[in-house]
This record gives sequence, C-alpha cells and structure tokens, in this order.
Amino acid sequence: MTDQTINEGKQFAIIAYITVIGTLIAFYLTQDKKNAFTAFHVRQGLGLWILFFILGYVVGGFNSWEITSAFYIFFLTLFAYGVIGAATGKLNKLPIIGDLFQKIFKSLQ
Repeated sequence: MTDQTINEGKQFAIIAYITVIGTLIAFYLTQDKKNAFTAFHVRQGLGLWILFFILGYVVGGFNSWEITSAFYIFFLTLFAYGVIGAATGKLNKLPIIGDLFQKIFKSLQ
C-alpha cells in the first residue's frame, strides 16, 4: 500500500471508528474511489460496532455498574486502538477479533 493511498484514506478511516453512522458514512463516501486503507478500517469499525451492540445488550441484563464499567472501558480501549492505528497510517488489526472482522466483511471494499 502506498503512502498516497494511506493519506487519501486516513480521514475516512478515522471517521469509521467514531460512530456507527461514521462507519456508514466512510463506507458510502469511498465507494466511488476505492481505497484499501479506508476499506480495512471500515471493516474493523463495522465489526467492532456490531460486537458492541450485541454484547451491550447482554451486559445490560446484568444491572451491575462494575460489569457495565468494564464493558465500556474495554470497548473504549478497542476504539482508541483503531483510531490511533488509522491516524498513524497503520493496518493494525484489533486484537483477537480483527482477523474475524476482515474475513466476515471481506466483500466491503
């Protein structure tokens, strides 16, 4: 991947992690001009948001501030890891689940 590709896609790669709407915006605005760097981070961001909502539903049933706090700290750390990777121009997969997201959403390019 060239530096030009990374620099062109860096803005949308960062947006892909900010909100689930940001992920959709980054995906649709880069459809005309395909960017591999942005596509990588869109796949990571989309997978992370879907996992956040699924596990958030489960964690919400516990009604415990300790579990809820741990849940939010965990996901805040993962989102920060993704944003920092996108901002520095690196293709860092999320720990443990990053490969899975790349496989599941490989059609998003």
